[in-house]
Amino acid sequence: MFDWARIDTVLLDMDGTLLDLHFDNHFWLEHVPLRYAQKHGLSVEAAKAELMARYARVEGTLEWYSVDYWSRELALDIPLLKSEVEHLIAVHPHVLDFLRRLGEMGKSRVLVTNAHQKALQLKMRKTRLGSHLDQVISAHELGLPKENPVFWERLRQEFQYDPQRSLFIDDSLSVLRSARAYGIAHLLCMLQPDATQPARETDEFMALRHFRPLLEGLASG
Repeated sequence: MFDWARIDTVLLDMDGTLLDLHFDNHFWLEHVPLRYAQKHGLSVEAAKAELMARYARVEGTLEWYSVDYWSRELALDIPLLKSEVEHLIAVHPHVLDFLRRLGEMGKSRVLVTNAHQKALQLKMRKTRLGSHLDQVISAHELGLPKENPVFWERLRQEFQYDPQRSLFIDDSLSVLRSARAYGIAHLLCMLQPDATQPARETDEFMALRHFRPLLEGLASG
């Protein structure tokens, strides 16, 4: 799939790529509406309708990913609510073996996520992914979401990487388009970010359902 001799840096999304997106989908689409309905005396259906409209207004911005923003806007303790369902946080199959093999080959493994630092801390503690990564960077540190092509230049100021010798893996088409616009040469889309949902289809980017083919490619390389 890739000529690994031409890749020095592997940039990795977290939610939906390394981690199963089921936790986030359940949290924002089911758990938050339930708690919001209980707090404000609404039906769950009414709470969902209100929250979906609120989500849509800030989708693709840093606010959408901010734990502090939603705690303030919804008058809910979002970190506490996340802890109530943290048992759903799970690493996708073959991810740890893939990261381990990248390390053995001397590739730089950099987590690049839109997740807020508080959500990131919870997931790193729950999964222990940090021990398999060389660097972890949240978009909140850089002041722009990954959907903005300028993000990738700010990332380059944070640590030196060559876009032509980098592979970026994400489940978001809008984020992948942003990386492509900046000039990252090797892009890969994950087709089944939520393991409980059917795999999607795209002809726009090279795509995989899981990491096993990449792991096999590394082993043969």
